Amino acid sequence: MKFKGSLIGFTAILMWSLLALFTAASGTMPPFQLSAITFAIGSLPGILLLVAQPSRLSQFRQRPAVWLTGIGGLFGYHFLYFTALRNAPAVEAGLIAYLWPLFIVVGSALLPGERLRWHHVIGALAGLAGTVTIVSRTGLSFDGAYLVGYGAAFLCAFTWSGYSLMTRRFEAVSTDVVTGFCLATSVLSLICHLLLETTVWPASGSQWLAIVGLGLLPVGAAFYAWDYGVKNGDIQILGAASYAAPLLSTLILTVFGFAEPSWRIAVACILITGGAALAAKDMILRKPKA
Repeated sequence: MKFKGSLIGFTAILMWSLLALFTAASGTMPPFQLSAITFAIGSLPGILLLVAQPSRLSQFRQRPAVWLTGIGGLFGYHFLYFTALRNAPAVEAGLIAYLWPLFIVVGSALLPGERLRWHHVIGALAGLAGTVTIVSRTGLSFDGAYLVGYGAAFLCAFTWSGYSLMTRRFEAVSTDVVTGFCLATSVLSLICHLLLETTVWPASGSQWLAIVGLGLLPVGAAFYAWDYGVKNGDIQILGAASYAAPLLSTLILTVFGFAEPSWRIAVACILITGGAALAAKDMILRKPKA
């Protein structure tokens, strides 16, 4: 069960690696408008399942803590991420925001039945080093004038890691409720869009396809897979493996002509793959039970 959960959780990481490609291909739609539309699309599979099986509606009767954690995690992360990008350079903000896998690995030691070991920490740090290699390709320059953006990026990492760890504590809650999280995030994003942004619609069919792709995969199915993974898989391995997302994202952008190949990708590949393998050492070397 743990292997299956970890495998499903890793598919979320694979889908998140498509986020940059689809976003780049989606045109110039403002971020909260894009978030509102894509989260609405991401909720559609769950809505269709409820229509087909109305009995699943009972899964939505959850205590307030579950809803606060889910909506706070999905909407809070994206709100803080967009705020960070508005108030700090994208490279530095992205680096700080991507501390969340490290926070998950270290914070997992506080969960019942979990134990933090040296190879989890070393694997996560290797992944962080690989991420730094990827995102700092144009150089790093932390400036005090961007403290608001840096602070938002740090809170962004803390929010997503906190959501992932708290989700593990709600393992008895059905993944069906992620549909409600997506719907609520879509509505809150729409409110932010109406208050803060000017509406911009896609200019071509290819941009609409990219937006639909965002809603179906990295801003849709990925959250269902991640919910199942952190509840049923090895959260420490998933935390360390999450560093594969920026590497895969860069490789995909390179293949599709949105980025240039470089030696940094090769170095990052070694660090991230090696770190994930080290973090997963127990699962890889685990002897089958007689």
